[in-house]
Amino acid sequence: MNDDRQRLQVLCAGVLGLLLFLGIARFSYTPLLPLMREQAGLGAAAGGWLAAANYAGYLSGALLASTISDLMLKDRLYRFCMLLAILSTAMMGTSDSPWVWALSRFIAGLATAGGMLLGSGLIMNWLMRNRHRSELGIHFSGIGLGIAGCSVAVAAMGSWLDWRAQWYVFAGLGVVLAIPAWRWLPVPEVTPLAAAGAHMKDRPPGRLFLGLLAAAYFCAGAGYVVSATFIVAIVNAMPNLAGKGAWVFLVAGLAAAPACIVWDLIARRTGQLNALILASALQAIGILLPLLGDSLGMAMAGAALFGGTFAGIVSLVMAMAGRFYPTRPAKMMSKMTAAYGVAQIVAPAVTGWLAGQQGSYAAGLWLASALMALGTLLFGVLRLVERRGGAGAALQAG
Repeated sequence: MNDDRQRLQVLCAGVLGLLLFLGIARFSYTPLLPLMREQAGLGAAAGGWLAAANYAGYLSGALLASTISDLMLKDRLYRFCMLLAILSTAMMGTSDSPWVWALSRFIAGLATAGGMLLGSGLIMNWLMRNRHRSELGIHFSGIGLGIAGCSVAVAAMGSWLDWRAQWYVFAGLGVVLAIPAWRWLPVPEVTPLAAAGAHMKDRPPGRLFLGLLAAAYFCAGAGYVVSATFIVAIVNAMPNLAGKGAWVFLVAGLAAAPACIVWDLIARRTGQLNALILASALQAIGILLPLLGDSLGMAMAGAALFGGTFAGIVSLVMAMAGRFYPTRPAKMMSKMTAAYGVAQIVAPAVTGWLAGQQGSYAAGLWLASALMALGTLLFGVLRLVERRGGAGAALQAG
């Protein structure tokens, strides 16, 4: 197989894996939630707890992945996570017990974190080892495609399948995605020598740089999860937009699909940190747009800005981790994802409490936007640290 064809096949394996982990195991819950509330008796509070269980599983998976350094073990666990993603999805249809659903969502979160972090690390390692650009834009397009795909699937199935059957269909789709994702991903090489004899050496950044990056990524996680969790409910609650929330969620997914590739191109011209500053600032604006007018156009513009930036931020930070740790990129990816994951547990709880106090999600969106603004500032500080040499040589490489 020629080099370009193998590169495309490896990247397709990563995209299909993310469609399984993010689109099916994780994000299918969002468009199915209204149907489960209507048909399965899932209460609003219980729905929130199921989301929290998923985030807790995701955080647990990120912390577990951070302890693994053996490439062959990562490969085996990544493939095992594919099986967990399928089984946890099917599990949702086997019972109407909230405890079974919570266990399913926790396992799905665990599988998603392992699949995303270990898979991204394996893809990045293969790209760098084979002298390709250390960019994950194409790979992370699977996030947006997953969001859009599960929205379309639920809309298509809604008129003829109940909630239980839809979970089984998603599990079946997961099997279809897993087969090529499994077969097209090569078993990793364990030698530190890349193609053409180039030695792959980790060049970790300083502690200050890592701390600031984790804090900025925490802010990004808070901005992401508030919009991702509540955007459908926010739009549906607007007098002129009842029932339009699912379409807005679809727009977010469609915007996210090409976003990572676009942000890779921007980063080539401006540098990764400048790209992160711009993406973070735009996301801060996008979060607030639904509050600035109750028109569908404003809500969709906000969704497009949100989708077009959050996935780009994830892709840029994960690619940065690969450049610092080419032999074990999941090490830094896991630490960053842990910061992102903590935000995903804290921010929805605070937003829900504020909504209960004030009767709307407006305060939560303002808080999320403020945190994104703080994250933008922190990325700016990181730019100054980089100029003084605090990021090491790896960030300028590639």
